[in-house]
Order: sequence, then C-alpha cells, then structure tokens
Amino acid sequence: MGHSQVEKAATRARVLQLASRKVRTEGVTRLGIAELMNEAGLTHGGFYKHFASRDDLIAQAAAVALAEGTAKMERAANKNEQDARAGLIDAYLTKRHRDAPATGCALVSLGASAGRDDSQFKDAYELQVRTYLELIEGLDDSEDARAEAMLTLSALVGAMLMSRAVTDQDFSEELLETVAERLKQRGAQASPVLA
Repeated sequence: MGHSQVEKAATRARVLQLASRKVRTEGVTRLGIAELMNEAGLTHGGFYKHFASRDDLIAQAAAVALAEGTAKMERAANKNEQDARAGLIDAYLTKRHRDAPATGCALVSLGASAGRDDSQFKDAYELQVRTYLELIEGLDDSEDARAEAMLTLSALVGAMLMSRAVTDQDFSEELLETVAERLKQRGAQASPVLA
C-alpha cells in the first residue's frame, strides 16, 4: 500500500472511531458530518473521499461501536476464574460503564435506533446481539443455557440503559447492583463453565 493509501486508511479509521463514539453518546440522528469532520481536523468536502453517504458512515460507525464490545465482554468473562458469568456481570453493571457511554456497550445506546432502521445498521446490531448471546451461552453448561443467555443479556442491557436514563444517582446504582446480584444468584443455581 502506498504512503497516500496508508494515510487515507488511517484518516478513515480515525473518522470512524470518532463517529462510533459520537453515535454511542448522541445517537445516530444527531451525528452531523460537518461537525464530525471538523473535530477530526478535516474539511467537510473530504468526507466523500472516505464514505459514500452519511448513512454509509453511520452503518460503519455503528458496526465499529458494536464490534468493540466483543473483546470487552470476553475480557470481562475471563476476570473471574471461578465463575466467568459472574465476572461478566460484575464488569458490565458498573458505575464506570454507566458513566462512559462513548466507550460503553453499543447495544445500550444504539438499540432504539436499530429498531427504527432498515439498513446494514440493523444487521450489524443483530449480529452483535447474536455474538453476545453465544458468548454468554458458552459460560453456562445447563440445559437451558440459550434461554438464560437471552435473559442475562436482556437484563444487562436493560439495567444499563435505565441506570443511565434516571436522574437519581442512588436509584441508578440500586438498579445496577440489584440486577447484578439477582443475575449472579440465578447463575449460581447452574453450573458455569470456566472460561
């Protein structure tokens, strides 16, 4: 790859990374191309050297945001050698995660937008849901591992969404702590597979 191609790829990656953070914090409808390009240190006109359209950028930025979560989920599951599922729950339902939507789980911030979308964005969202379900299911060797994975993922995403949406910080923390505690109690009834 020539020097200019390397620079173009690096610039594109930088814009995508910035856009992925913005869609997680502001949503897909508020993403402005001129503002994004300015923040990236580029001109608005340079946008079309990297992306076919705003929708193209949003679909790719959402895919980046969603995919970043896979490695985080895997690391979280590996933190607790005795109970990988509990490790994942403890790492996910934290104040730190709640307070950092720009780098947090994109399933939380992009769910409503994906539900209204018909494009590649919705496909990327579904792929990430399926990926997380497989990961969580793999931590459980019970007969109903898939159903438990669906319940766990739904509770994780829902608790995080609500904890970010309420104004009372004590209530927000109660949501995170209570859901984490109950999910771990359910998991203790099954035999988790060590990651």
